[in-house]
Amino acid sequence: MQQSIFVRLATVCLFSLGSFSISLASFLLTKTADHNSSPQIITDVSLYQEIRDYKWSNSQQIQHFPANILANTKPVSMAYSSGWRQSSSFFQVRLKQSPEQIKKLFNHYNQIAEHQYQGGDTNDHIKKPNGVPTTFFHTSQSEIETFPNTYQILVLKAQEQGQPGFKWKHGSSYGVAINISSAEIVYWVEQW
Repeated sequence: MQQSIFVRLATVCLFSLGSFSISLASFLLTKTADHNSSPQIITDVSLYQEIRDYKWSNSQQIQHFPANILANTKPVSMAYSSGWRQSSSFFQVRLKQSPEQIKKLFNHYNQIAEHQYQGGDTNDHIKKPNGVPTTFFHTSQSEIETFPNTYQILVLKAQEQGQPGFKWKHGSSYGVAINISSAEIVYWVEQW
């Protein structure tokens, strides 16, 4: 009888220890997955071609991006995030061009832009009358991700996929931001 109680007590302890171990392992795996699941921002310009050709899922949204970065084009910076879970994805490349080329690009994109903004960021632009979400200055190489007023943000397309009462809950937008005085162009696309 005493041995039977001891066996039952040992069995209960082993089951409790096993349950605790499984719970602890599940908790630790979840924490590790959450830690590793934050969106990673890729800034290595040498990965531009791979991201443009293979990683960005909607090729229509990046048709305006250069097919490749030519040797005579100086990449200033790049930022890419594939997004994860509920976060948005974005792709942006900032290039230095000749003043003549920048003027040509500005004239071209200015003619086909659906919306135009002087400086600012997506939070500023969506608040304007008939405003649409745009982008942050992910390639600014500073803590401030707002375009200075020297940049003209030209939205080539903005598509909402929201729902009544929250129009821009999901969607995408893409375009260019051009600074004529510094001869720079930022090609951008955002999807959320």
